[in-house]
Amino acid sequence: MDVEPEPYGNIIERMLRFVDKFALYMSVSISMMFINGALLGGKKLGNKDAPLFVTCFQCFVTAIACHVVSSINQCCPETKVPQLEPSKIKRVLPLTINFMLMIAANNFTLKFLGIAFYNIGRSLAIVFTSILTYFILGQKTSPLVILTLCVVVSGFFMGVNEENASGSLSVVGAVLGIMSSAIAALYSIVIKKVLPVVDNSVFILSYYNNVLATVMFIPAILLTGEGPAVYEMITNGTLHFWVLMTCSGLFGFAIGYVSTLQVKVTSPLTHNISGTSKNCVQTVMATTFFNESKSGLWWVSNLLVLTGSACYTLAKQRELRQGHALEQQQQKHQHQQGQQQRSHLSLHVSPTYSNFALVDDKIVGSSPINMDLSPSYPKFVLGSTPSTPTVN
Repeated sequence: MDVEPEPYGNIIERMLRFVDKFALYMSVSISMMFINGALLGGKKLGNKDAPLFVTCFQCFVTAIACHVVSSINQCCPETKVPQLEPSKIKRVLPLTINFMLMIAANNFTLKFLGIAFYNIGRSLAIVFTSILTYFILGQKTSPLVILTLCVVVSGFFMGVNEENASGSLSVVGAVLGIMSSAIAALYSIVIKKVLPVVDNSVFILSYYNNVLATVMFIPAILLTGEGPAVYEMITNGTLHFWVLMTCSGLFGFAIGYVSTLQVKVTSPLTHNISGTSKNCVQTVMATTFFNESKSGLWWVSNLLVLTGSACYTLAKQRELRQGHALEQQQQKHQHQQGQQQRSHLSLHVSPTYSNFALVDDKIVGSSPINMDLSPSYPKFVLGSTPSTPTVN
């Protein structure tokens, strides 16, 4: 019977599912970036420039979106919005502060660097992830991964140098890019320790983070002097402006779901490579849309960052596989050693026995029979389970 068309059909089906999820991830992520770029336009916004309020409103919309999803999908406990518990709030709060700093730094980086240079400005996140993983978790990095990180760092500094040469570099934006990269790396490590507090539910943790961040951003908005700008937005904001504000929050909520969906359909490796591809398309679209002219070395710096990031993902995946294979070998070796010790123990029988005889090279007798072993071994009771020795 001919069965070859079935595997071919399965491959086509998997490819179509990947393309579908990849296109969804690309459209949501790039749309969110351009909407945020419009809302964080700096001087173009005039007296409506309030980046912290924009960030706070995004958190508010995300929290509302969690309630909407929970009410629609009531039969799924994974998306059920819980009541905020004081004990959990206390334990989640440090992560929420990290979360606030991360999204605020990301938005400020976008505000000062723009969409085209944002990819380079935020490229050091994987570098800080490796550094913090070593100092916090004690995990070493392979030489191959370090080599890919060096490629990313060289691309970052080349891009900063070319942006400075063209006169469009924002030093504040570059510093914020480095800070946001470090904060994002710290968040990716700390979140692993906090997830058990919320039963390892990313949805519940997202709800906690966004609700708490919405409340905590309010005093920050007042302290930074954004009050007048917020008042101007509320009183004179157009329908188009509020639609953009709402969409930015909805896309912020959607990107988490779409990323998880893509990882589920493909793999974390494929998702990371998709993110690298997205950054490439995003940079080209930004320079084309805003009619920005860049030098050849500027594009080389982007290529170094993208290539280094992609190679880092591949090298890290290889490193994880080797670590997993080594762990399996160690477990197998320990299991074999345990079997050898049990065999060795059973062979060291004392020549003095009672109540049994040797028949056809087998020890036989009534049960139970006390059997004395050599002085270097404990006494066993024949008839009990081998794993429960009775020691003299």
